[in-house]
Amino acid sequence: MPFRKKKSTTRALRIFFATDVHGSDRCFRKFVNAASAYDADVLLLGGDVAGKGLVPLRTHDGVISAEVRGERVEVPVADEERLRSEINLLGFYPVEMDAAEVERIASDRPYLEGLFRREIIAQLEGWCALADERLDPKVRCIITPGNDDPVEIDEVLARSERVECPERELCDLGPAVLASIGDVTPTPWDTEREYPEEELAERIAAVMDRVEPGRASVCNFHNPPYGSGLDTAPELDASLKPVLHGGRPSFIPVGSRAVREAIKRYQPTVGLHGHIHESRGAQKIGRTLCLNPGSEYSADVLRGAIVDLAGDGSCMDFLLTAG
Repeated sequence: MPFRKKKSTTRALRIFFATDVHGSDRCFRKFVNAASAYDADVLLLGGDVAGKGLVPLRTHDGVISAEVRGERVEVPVADEERLRSEINLLGFYPVEMDAAEVERIASDRPYLEGLFRREIIAQLEGWCALADERLDPKVRCIITPGNDDPVEIDEVLARSERVECPERELCDLGPAVLASIGDVTPTPWDTEREYPEEELAERIAAVMDRVEPGRASVCNFHNPPYGSGLDTAPELDASLKPVLHGGRPSFIPVGSRAVREAIKRYQPTVGLHGHIHESRGAQKIGRTLCLNPGSEYSADVLRGAIVDLAGDGSCMDFLLTAG
């Protein structure tokens, strides 16, 4: 009878993975709280941490006004915090402005972009401080960028003594090595970390080729693999409106072929992905378990994935969560 290696039944590491919180303070607080709620050893936030834009606030005669999703909203000054919270829930940064600033951001794109990036940086610095304050020292907190994150956040994360950002690097988690890449293939929104499939494949190989032979790995690739069911999104026309067939929205795969080929080639234990909010699920590609927890930050829901690894780096179990 041939010898068979006994499968480990003892958990060596628990990862809690979430992604695409898009500036939601409440979702980030839930992310930090997940360490104790789920008994996680590692918290991993896999990209698109930045919000979507700015919402100017104007104060006049005891009333605060804002334009939210094309609608004018007015509330008493006493309700300012509630208004700010509701705006943030949608992935935007509320910013107090006078009439001249409101007029300027409408015509001065570089000025608006500078204000937006300032808010992203300030929020992320606050998040790093919160992680330092709230997390048990034994819990590792890893945050990596996604395509919607400006390059300025890399420096913020590099300065943090508490938060790790091993972007395009290998990070030793003990049972397995973590490889993180927030780059994606081209999108209709022309974001900062987009590359053609061929170049993305080269960037992946530059990291994965450094994994020691026989060493288990976990891939934190923001872009999901093409045609995996974790990358299904509404088809858009040239004006970015949903394509309809028979009166119903058309859905198509929008993931990366380079990511799919890399997973087939390197066969990591687990692939952790995001980017496509509506494609929550789990799929196997060869021996690799690929997960996309999805995102519902605007509904005040943090979707996540728990992954348990054994001492040999194999995946013992996983669970998709919502809270």
